Amino acid sequence: MKEYKVVSPKLGFRNRFRQFEDVLNQHAREGWVVIDISQGWTSIVFERDKNR
Repeated sequence: MKEYKVVSPKLGFRNRFRQFEDVLNQHAREGWVVIDISQGWTSIVFERDKNR
């Protein structure tokens, strides 16, 4: 079974790419995989196996 997580990152104006990369890397370390990134980076959908 899969579980999903939707994140709305707070990126600000400074170092926007760096902060976005940090959000992705933080969730990847927890086992999450990116499924979708909305236009304008307003939300990111992650997926992972629930019974890991």
